[in-house]
Amino acid sequence: MRILVADDHDLVRETIAAFLKSEAQAEVSTAGSLADALEMVATNGAFDLVLLDYNMPGMNGLEGLRRMIASNGDKPVAVISGTTTRALAEEVLNAGAQGFVPKTLSSKSMVTAARFMAAGEIYAPFQLVRDRDEAASELLTPRETDVLRGVCRGQSNKEIALDFDLAEATVKLHVKTLCRKLDAKNRTHAAMIARDRNLV
Repeated sequence: MRILVADDHDLVRETIAAFLKSEAQAEVSTAGSLADALEMVATNGAFDLVLLDYNMPGMNGLEGLRRMIASNGDKPVAVISGTTTRALAEEVLNAGAQGFVPKTLSSKSMVTAARFMAAGEIYAPFQLVRDRDEAASELLTPRETDVLRGVCRGQSNKEIALDFDLAEATVKLHVKTLCRKLDAKNRTHAAMIARDRNLV
């Protein structure tokens, strides 16, 4: 696993790099600014994971994140930050980051987060995830939750319709609404999101 850690604070950068080298057996490169980080990607090719400090020189907020996402191909790019607010985390994740990682994480959690993100999973602080889950569960009506349970069981629209004495067209509409509310690409993705968020 090749990881690039970009942070303008020497101590933070080297500490995170040391954790990842020793605990995750990762090959870690470091950079002190966005320009240096972009140059490293251009020179060495895409990294399995790039960790960008939100406040380092050249970032300009989300602009730097977007530039790195474009440069690192389809490989994950995450943001590390000393400021942990739900609003910032939401903003970063919505801009396409693979994760939002507080610098206050323990070394073990930092390594776990890095492995998660390198494997393609989204990482965010527990409180943020919990808040999102509660918001998602409040979004769904009781009937939508029933339909979602059927989807999670692998049932077809026809089978779900029979279970709840609904028209098949109604179930189809519910599934479409569920996908929109959960930001899912299809019913299988909706089922995965529902399980991840403990919605059913």
